[in-house]
Amino acid sequence: MTIPQSLAGAIARARSVAVLTGAGVSAESGVPTFRDAQTGLWAQFDPQKLATPDAFRRNPKLVWDWYAWRRKLVAKAEPNAGHRALAVLEGRVSDFALITQNVDGLHRRAGSRNVVELHGNIGRVKCSRENTIVEHWTEVGDEVPRCAGCGALLRPDVVWFEETLPPDALQAAEDAARRCQILLVVGTSAEVYPAAALPAYAKSAGATIVEINPNPTPLSDAADYVLRAPAGAVLPALVAAAWPV
Repeated sequence: MTIPQSLAGAIARARSVAVLTGAGVSAESGVPTFRDAQTGLWAQFDPQKLATPDAFRRNPKLVWDWYAWRRKLVAKAEPNAGHRALAVLEGRVSDFALITQNVDGLHRRAGSRNVVELHGNIGRVKCSRENTIVEHWTEVGDEVPRCAGCGALLRPDVVWFEETLPPDALQAAEDAARRCQILLVVGTSAEVYPAAALPAYAKSAGATIVEINPNPTPLSDAADYVLRAPAGAVLPALVAAAWPV
């Protein structure tokens, strides 16, 4: 993968870099996208009708089981070269923020530390009433586990349709976009708001926008650099070009 010298130089000189990642990054690790996860028993269900507060109210056990199945899929996946390259990049830049729309936790497993999870994390569970994270729970027959504190049902710590993003995470993402000198937009369709607004915030603040995606997106025409290849190929090459051994 050939990286433009001007981009490599800009990355090497940058004091502040932000990254926005989407499903394309994790797809290279074998994590199925939201819709691709509908296989086997789950092929008969519309994922948009499972990932809602109303679905959980109507049939909490069905929703709990779907997410338990998806957690097992994610647990089998390993961070890929793109995830690892971002962890290396974080160590080279004084102000670095990794904003992700993914819920699989692979960025943290790869070694990234300053991660903003806009849509939550499928590996975590929280109380449906108090929103507190629950580290341990007991599966009891065909019942959805309950919070030991208040007795409410437990649920995945992810953002469902019809729910707003966590305010703290969204604010952190917007702040990072507005102060960065370079924004890498990696493996995302750039169509889902409010995350899709982050490149515009960065651009208006004078940042260089770099799109890394095998496919064109609505962002492509506005990006300063467009690298048409998978993240697993581009990101390691980008780090190597910025800091050649």
